[in-house]
Amino acid sequence: MTAAATTTAPASGPVTKLFRIGFIGAGGISRTQMGYLKKIEDVEITAAADVSEGALQKAREQYNIPRTYADYKEMLSKETDLDAVSVCTPNGLHAENTVAALEAGKHVLVEKPLAMNAKEGQRMVDAAKRAGKELVIGFQYRFAAPSQLIHQQIMDGEFGKIMYVRCQALRRRGIPNWGVFGRKELQGGGPMIDIGVHCLEMAHFMIGSPKPLTATGNTWTYLGNTESKIASMWPGWDYKTYNVEDMAVGMIRFDNGIMLTIEASFVAHIEKDIWNCQIMGEKGGANWDPTQLYKDHGNYMMNMTPGYVPKIDHFEAKMRHFVEVCQGKRPNESSGEQGLMIQKMLDGVYQSSESGREVNIE
Repeated sequence: MTAAATTTAPASGPVTKLFRIGFIGAGGISRTQMGYLKKIEDVEITAAADVSEGALQKAREQYNIPRTYADYKEMLSKETDLDAVSVCTPNGLHAENTVAALEAGKHVLVEKPLAMNAKEGQRMVDAAKRAGKELVIGFQYRFAAPSQLIHQQIMDGEFGKIMYVRCQALRRRGIPNWGVFGRKELQGGGPMIDIGVHCLEMAHFMIGSPKPLTATGNTWTYLGNTESKIASMWPGWDYKTYNVEDMAVGMIRFDNGIMLTIEASFVAHIEKDIWNCQIMGEKGGANWDPTQLYKDHGNYMMNMTPGYVPKIDHFEAKMRHFVEVCQGKRPNESSGEQGLMIQKMLDGVYQSSESGREVNIE
């Protein structure tokens, strides 16, 4: 009888390289991002920079970030092993922070919108090309289940030629009482650039990202810059420095004939807050919330509710997309070029409001 063979433990597999991320800006949205990044394997939040020691302290306590800096340039210079940087600063700092991180050789995720305006956005896109790095824009609603479902229906031709899109990002009384959301010189605008941008981008994604040609729009400020005792979602905003619009409405004309309207408000005399997108085509249409499709079938008008829509945490999907794009595992579905196209539409709405006429989108 032969002796039993000796078994050898299998050799361990290759060590997976940690994906190291640093943050410029350690405020609320950055800590939301950090929470989702902690769920992704082999991702390490290595460092954060912020001018506010209070914000850094919260980030250290909540996510055990090993190194923090008061100056983001010092972080970029010392943290040479960072793979990527997430920019979570006010809009007015997006371009400066993003270009610096790209020139330091890092991939970048920048929270929406891309920048204050398209001129700044172009600098960021050009910097990414020069550096050969990915520039990802923080548009999460394109990853939401209704957006994915409706986009697929449109791409499959179920609605025929799309004619009209209506987007609404409306709050009845929701002026932010934190941050600098009421200061145009730091944010570029109010609800149109803050929340309208999300609804505009998800609609633009759903209809196939056509090229915008012209914009017309108007803005109104009638409450945010005055003291108010009306009960609201976030009372006590700084009305003395408030110089953005309370409500904005715009219309975009695309090169394929589609017309899109976008309505955005911090303040509007409506029944309740609305977050929705309606799409109308020659053969069918859709509603984002609740998710329904509208078609003619068997000589009847049919309202179709999907029997199953996957549960997708679209913010988590945004963060996983960012990491996987930087790792070369998937294409960039929310690129700087996409962000720049959205920025040009926002610019067009604001420029039209200022000039009182329709403007061309270059």
